Amino acid sequence: MTDLIEHETTATFREAGDAIVAARVAFAEWARTPAAERAAALKAAAARLRERIDELAELNHRETGKLLDEAKGGIEAGAGTLEQYAELGPAHRGRSLQGSWGATDLMVPEPRGVVVALTPWNDPVAVACGLLGAALATGNTVVHKPSERCPGVGALLTEIVAEQLPEGVLRCVSGDGRVGAQLAAHPDVDVVAHVGSTATGRSIAAAAATTGAKVLLENGGNDALIVDSDVDPRWAAEQAALGAFANAGQICVSVERIYVPRAIADEFLDALVEQAGKRPHEIPMPRLVDERMRDEVHAQVTEAVDDGARLLAGGEPGEGSFYPATVLADCAPTMRILREETFGPVAPVRVVEDFDQALREACDDRYGLAATVLTNSMEHAQRAWRELPVGTVKVNAVFGGAPGGAAQPHGASGEGFGYGPELLDELTRMKVVHMEPAPRR
Repeated sequence: MTDLIEHETTATFREAGDAIVAARVAFAEWARTPAAERAAALKAAAARLRERIDELAELNHRETGKLLDEAKGGIEAGAGTLEQYAELGPAHRGRSLQGSWGATDLMVPEPRGVVVALTPWNDPVAVACGLLGAALATGNTVVHKPSERCPGVGALLTEIVAEQLPEGVLRCVSGDGRVGAQLAAHPDVDVVAHVGSTATGRSIAAAAATTGAKVLLENGGNDALIVDSDVDPRWAAEQAALGAFANAGQICVSVERIYVPRAIADEFLDALVEQAGKRPHEIPMPRLVDERMRDEVHAQVTEAVDDGARLLAGGEPGEGSFYPATVLADCAPTMRILREETFGPVAPVRVVEDFDQALREACDDRYGLAATVLTNSMEHAQRAWRELPVGTVKVNAVFGGAPGGAAQPHGASGEGFGYGPELLDELTRMKVVHMEPAPRR
């Protein structure tokens, strides 16, 4: 069996190398393709995604446990993102500079070359379409490696998009982290874009330091939710439950730690326990992606209880990889449940004296993806978005945002813009051109 595994791994390594070679060969022609033609290909791919939405959603459900309706929502979002980049790509422009009258000075964006996109399992179509769409719209070629937890979804998505493109412009390579490491360290790769764990992101950054490839990282998060004393505690509990339990907590910007003032803590906790009890019977909640993830989540919960946290709801693994909506009270800042990303349906609550303490403790974290504040105070909202060291701050809504928005992770959560119009800038490099006439003979 070991020999068979090693043989399959070696074959995959060859496929990865072949995909990069093909992408390098295809790059010159794809970069010269008019932006409008590249945009038309992306629009056609978006249409095909919508035509095959049921097939993709069912496959996503089987591989990761994602609820069918939510899987369809992710596919629809992915198709919309391809269309967004189809519109933004041709409008992506450089600048002309004011020099001498007889000269022309330009700053022109050019594609970087071969992009490796390493995409996650928790929203595999929506996230991948952002990276693929922006890279292809700007004239790059792409090698896509989806998570080994959803290889079928990643392969089918890549196939659907690649059908609209010339040979070699987009390829999929399946495999585990060893294959991803090979792709990230390949000397012919110009950009590595990764959405996943912080540990993997750091390995990618180290590999890219030896090759010169640009790195885009959206990695782990430990998103705080600050509840102010002037809000309705039951409404706040609904927001906390949505942020902590949606998709079983398997969202990059899930609520990972909650700070609530003592004045409303009892009412908030009662309401949060009530919200946990509604899942999955009244409010659907999926299983975790696999039993390994379930065990990791349960280990953090067990450790917190051993360290003095009170278990108010959940906390016992269910059938298969299901883990119940879990509420923990009396959490202390030193507990791992408050210091590290859990990525499961767990709501750890830290009771504080006031908003000042909540904001101070929320800021004390090595991650910097996102955070939320629930408040009726304009002063507190202003302080929160100014002081929280994260890429995205949400006021009075744990999820949401306008189309076309972007985010730039801070700290251990990564670097670079991972979506939005700014991603087009990340995936191009600027060339400065100065032209003036030669003297006549």
